Amino acid sequence: MLRVRRITKSDPLYAQAVDLRERVLLSPLGYNLGRFLKEYPGFEDRLEHFVAVIDHPKGERVIGTVCLRPEGKPGQESTGRLTQMCVDPQRQGEGVGNMLLSALERRAFGELNLPELYCHAQDRAMGFYERLGWTSDGPGFTEAGIPHHKMRFRPEARPDLIGTEQIADEDLSAGPSVDTADHQL
Repeated sequence: MLRVRRITKSDPLYAQAVDLRERVLLSPLGYNLGRFLKEYPGFEDRLEHFVAVIDHPKGERVIGTVCLRPEGKPGQESTGRLTQMCVDPQRQGEGVGNMLLSALERRAFGELNLPELYCHAQDRAMGFYERLGWTSDGPGFTEAGIPHHKMRFRPEARPDLIGTEQIADEDLSAGPSVDTADHQL
């Protein structure tokens, strides 16, 4: 069964989320989390972490992750940034990214009452965000040597997010279970 959970850095799944981020996002750029944190001090401490997990005979396995960074003064956040989103390449195309993004949006709009979210989307991922109501904002740019576009999302684009109930930190399961028999990590 596929579940999405919000975790803290002290959660045992955090190490798996970091490993996935390093493999999919950071290593191709010549980074690991240690170097990233050294160059961007305090960045990780401001993030809320969401993970997509599956049951595995050896315990839960993280197959996707995304982070939310509320921006502005505490209690007066004016926007939120979606960052560090990735799905295990073997699991892409199965709806994992949709579930992660939905959980992050419910937190941002349903609990934190943020008026909007933004992200720096790699150009190859723009279609994913556009299908979910996100819009490009301005010209493209290069970040870490990769073409990106800034994308924005406001909850009016998806009425199903307005007035959503509060979600639990532990289990944000949404929708039917996903058969993992053919995709064990």
